[in-house]
Amino acid sequence: MSTSPAGHAHLGGSTWTVACANCGRTNRVPAAAKGSPRCGNCRAPLPWIAEAGDADFGKVAEQADLPVLVDLWASWCGPCRMVSPALEQVAKDLAGQIKLVKVDIDESPHLARRFEVQAVPTLLILDRGRPVARQTGAAPAHALRRWVDESLSASHGSADPTSGRPR
Repeated sequence: MSTSPAGHAHLGGSTWTVACANCGRTNRVPAAAKGSPRCGNCRAPLPWIAEAGDADFGKVAEQADLPVLVDLWASWCGPCRMVSPALEQVAKDLAGQIKLVKVDIDESPHLARRFEVQAVPTLLILDRGRPVARQTGAAPAHALRRWVDESLSASHGSADPTSGRPR
């Protein structure tokens, strides 16, 4: 089992463990599910980070109830390794509002072709499976957060004040 810089312990392609920022309890979060993950103890929203590939991208990313931030990356890519913690921070900041799905393009050549990846990292925002924004290259967490917020606002108008979710 490996641990990411954001404190998520990876258990395999289908489940991550996440410590709740509110109460500290450790929770298992599946790669694909309805709704969005919440802490089993205090019900606070949890960051949703998953991996997907050619075989399960539809189920993990395109069928998600939340908007999805897709990170198309490669293990040999230095900027990809640098941007990963920033993306995890954005997922943590927007817990309950977005899902981060990581796709290794070397392991998923069909998705790399489908999304016409010519440089990595390539980031996409999917809303109900439909691409609404695209960005190539690494950026700091605050710039990525601004891009995500602007992309979601542009695709849906202003956010619902009660849920923070784009309308």
